Amino acid sequence: MKGMVNNQMKKCQVYEGYVERVDFPNKGIVKCDEEYAVVKNTIPGQKVSFMVNKKRKGKAEGRLLDILEKADCEIESPCPHFMECGGCNYQNLPYDVQLELKKQQVRKILTPAIQKQMILNNVEMEQDKYIDSLYEGIKASPVQFDYRNKMEFSFGDEYKDGPLALGMHKRGSFYDIVSVRECRLIDEDYRKILSCVLDFFAKKNTTYYHRIRHEGYLRHLLVRKAQKTGEILIALVTSTQETYNLQPLVEQLTGLQLKGKITGILHTKNDSVADVVQSDETVLLYGQDFFYEELLGLKFKISQFSFFQTNTLGAEVLYETAREYLGDITKNGKSNSTVFDLYSGTGTIAQMLAPVAGKVIGVEIIEEAVEAAKENAKLNGLTNCEFIAGDVLKVIDEIQEKPDFIILDPPRDGIHPKALQKIINYGVEKIVYISCKPTSLARDLEDLLDGGYRIERITACDQFPGTVHVETVVLLSKGVVDKDNYRKVKVDFSLEDMDLTELRGKATYAQVKEYILNEFGLKVSSLYIAQVKKKCGIETGENHNLPKSEGARQPQVTPEKEEAIMKAFRHFGIIEGE
Repeated sequence: MKGMVNNQMKKCQVYEGYVERVDFPNKGIVKCDEEYAVVKNTIPGQKVSFMVNKKRKGKAEGRLLDILEKADCEIESPCPHFMECGGCNYQNLPYDVQLELKKQQVRKILTPAIQKQMILNNVEMEQDKYIDSLYEGIKASPVQFDYRNKMEFSFGDEYKDGPLALGMHKRGSFYDIVSVRECRLIDEDYRKILSCVLDFFAKKNTTYYHRIRHEGYLRHLLVRKAQKTGEILIALVTSTQETYNLQPLVEQLTGLQLKGKITGILHTKNDSVADVVQSDETVLLYGQDFFYEELLGLKFKISQFSFFQTNTLGAEVLYETAREYLGDITKNGKSNSTVFDLYSGTGTIAQMLAPVAGKVIGVEIIEEAVEAAKENAKLNGLTNCEFIAGDVLKVIDEIQEKPDFIILDPPRDGIHPKALQKIINYGVEKIVYISCKPTSLARDLEDLLDGGYRIERITACDQFPGTVHVETVVLLSKGVVDKDNYRKVKVDFSLEDMDLTELRGKATYAQVKEYILNEFGLKVSSLYIAQVKKKCGIETGENHNLPKSEGARQPQVTPEKEEAIMKAFRHFGIIEGE
């Protein structure tokens, strides 16, 4: 971070300062005299007190203690759980201020890639004007509250040995749960369902699954509601350590006065020690195990684990932007072009483009999503869509067809460098890249520029009002590569302005260890990290799983350290979770 040289700040000391800016995704830059520190959960203009909990290589990071003065633009959050719940960060900002903050964050992150393009193209225009010619700002979500169509609530207690709670993790806590009966990310139907389930089990003194002892019954409550059709799917996730008659709960839920309609209630059994929502067995308690949602005139069948954008109305803005960027994909007015939709999920974009394409091929690593995409294509009467289950890196070598256009919508970590090079080698005229993490996008744009592509248009899309997250859409067109300078272009910008950890496609073992040490004061070994990876079904290096000598006893990760490693995995986007 430019100018952030801290020679006086000391670890465990308390300081005060003003927040000068907030960098993506949630890093307040606080000035204290002539020094700076990164303090999360702040907004520009606040005066805050913080304790330094990390000091390394001239950089300080602090934990927020108190807000001493509010920012001039700050408002009262409409949610009573704000600041206590860890779900939102910007609900105390007017929506236009939230949009401007995210707009500038994306611009800053992508500036080095645009600078590089200026050098490659010998652009003589003033830099800010050139950036403005490419960057079209940010598009707002059509709705700012009650917009989520999926929530995973956790059972627990609000404090040690306290009453049963159901909701979101308390900010900065592994274990404490905030019962979000008035959460504003979800509509009134969600709030009624949450309260009904919580009150039902609280009266019975039902145990919750303890994340350290791995004992107890209640784990999660998954609720999904279609914004267009109003259909609702509910899944109660428990262990099998206890047995309850759940029909009285079903009767209470179906008796609620809701705006939407409950189409299914499921009992999902999960005995995994990992704190993730998954199914060992699912029992249908009521109705059906799916519901329907509509998006841009298409119909989608969605189950409890199907991937679907969490803001339906916002997703329409996002996908319409992608479709606009791609432009006319017909050949001389004929629909005979081939489009690759890579990282296709449930095939939303592929089906959106199918009516004007000759063929659309989607590739997605999650088999359930691929099956859902095939079913949804049939549901929408589309016969020119093909969906393939597998890793993009491997699958594209097996596809016989060659694409005319490519859509990229990768997960948070972006695209594997080897897969990206194969994508570049197709040499298609246009690529549209949809990113849910601008730092990963910035890294991939560098490789695309080296491969001869040029940035034509950029737009940020706010899918998640009140939170730090933002989507970005980029149109790239095929340019000309100077082979003598291929991969040799250097751009002068301050590395201090970039979070290099965010720019790595995956977190290294060293990064995971450092994060856990700084956040929780725990030291974990590579062996422990590998053990937790294995529990999560993540491939790991063989050397981390073997004892040092034959017949040696291998130590096992403790519950406390396992929870810390899981938290780090979520922080780095290695696994999903609220």
